[in-house]
Amino acid sequence: MYATSLGADGALLRPLEPWRAEELLANVDRGREHIGEHIGFADAVTDLASSRALLHAYAERVAADTGRIDGIWLDGTLVGGVLVRTMDVPRGVAEVGCWLEPSAVGKGLVTRAARLMIDWLVAERGIHRVEWCVASENTSSIAVARRLGMTKDGVLRESYPHRGVRKDVEVWSVLAPEWLAAKP
Repeated sequence: MYATSLGADGALLRPLEPWRAEELLANVDRGREHIGEHIGFADAVTDLASSRALLHAYAERVAADTGRIDGIWLDGTLVGGVLVRTMDVPRGVAEVGCWLEPSAVGKGLVTRAARLMIDWLVAERGIHRVEWCVASENTSSIAVARRLGMTKDGVLRESYPHRGVRKDVEVWSVLAPEWLAAKP
C-alpha cells in the first residue's frame, strides 16, 4: 500500500485499513486520556473488536465515497491520524478531524497530514468547503485550524455530550478558492 512522506523527519501518512486494528488499538491505548480529553474517538476504540469495527466502518465510507481515515506513522509507529469524518461530494462539503498521542505532539504532524488531506479533498474530490469542528477548549486543535488558514464560522453551544458534559463546538472552515489561493 502507498505511503506519503510528511517531511524530513520520516513521518508517513497512509491509509489506516482494518488489518491495522492492532496498531490503532496500541496507539489509542498509549494516548487514551490525551486523545479522549476532547473527542469520543478514544472511548470508541477500547479493544481489538472495536478497533477493527471502527476501521471497517471507515473502509465502508471509503467504498461509498463518504469518508476516509489515514494514519500518521513516525519511526515505524502509528502515532495518530487524520480522517474525513463526513464527505458529501454532490454538495461539495467535508469535515476533517484528527487525533494524536502525546509522544507525537508539537512536531507539526497533524498540520502536515491535514494539509495533504485537504489538498486531496479539494483537488481530487472537488470539495468546495472543508470544515474542522473542534471543542471550544481544545486549543491545540484550534491552533491547527488557524495554521491551515481556516476561518472560524461560529460556535455551536452545548452541541454534544462528552463524558457527561455538554461541549461547545467551534466550526472552522476553508473554501476551495481560499485554499488554492494560499498554496505556494
